[in-house]
Amino acid sequence: MLGVSAGLDANGLALVAATVLVGQLSIGWSNDWWDAAHDAEAGRRDKPAAQGYIAASTLRTAAFAAGAVAVPLSLLAGWVGAWHVLLLASGWVYNVALKPTPWSPLPYLVGFAALPLYVVGVAGVDAAWWLGVAGGLLGAAAHFANAAPDVVQDRAAGVLGLPQRLGARPSVALALVLLGAAGTLLLAHLDLEGWAHLVALAAVLLPLIAGSALVATDRMGRPVFTLVMLAAVGDVALLAVAA
Repeated sequence: MLGVSAGLDANGLALVAATVLVGQLSIGWSNDWWDAAHDAEAGRRDKPAAQGYIAASTLRTAAFAAGAVAVPLSLLAGWVGAWHVLLLASGWVYNVALKPTPWSPLPYLVGFAALPLYVVGVAGVDAAWWLGVAGGLLGAAAHFANAAPDVVQDRAAGVLGLPQRLGARPSVALALVLLGAAGTLLLAHLDLEGWAHLVALAAVLLPLIAGSALVATDRMGRPVFTLVMLAAVGDVALLAVAA
């Protein structure tokens, strides 16, 4: 969506899609390889390596192979491909070093800030500073929202990133704050008028207000996480038309 908004042609869209796909495979496989022992101890049924369906060594090989392909794919676009290499490196640093530390949000901030800059750069558009900042805020929000439901299990497994240290309720609250900041930044810089501006404003604010009300009353069930996701979708939609 962001590539289309930035004016990428079919070849550019194919390059971006292939590069990001291979990069995400590398990051995902490295995560499952690195966490295989912990996932097995925790009885994770959603992890093939933890269930013995695939060897951790196979995941390791696949992760390195995908990473080795992702780097030259990134650089096919020229120097702007360095932004995607930064995203790839951020994902690996999170998996192997920062995931169990108070610095766990940092790779999300850096990696998701780099992603829109890469996509827009491939289109030959000079990316505004706020595009990267909005991406970083969305990434950090995703980290807190994604980790919040598994705080208890992660603590038991010894994973003590910042969301696990804060707890589920503060993590969801922080995710809402970050999403609100991203939405405000995007709305402030997008040239929307009339009904389009009102619809965008409602898409950003209503899930945030409803989610904040649930967090304030300590109602941490599925509805609050659904609202967090809706707020994220609203922000991502704004980001997609921001190029």
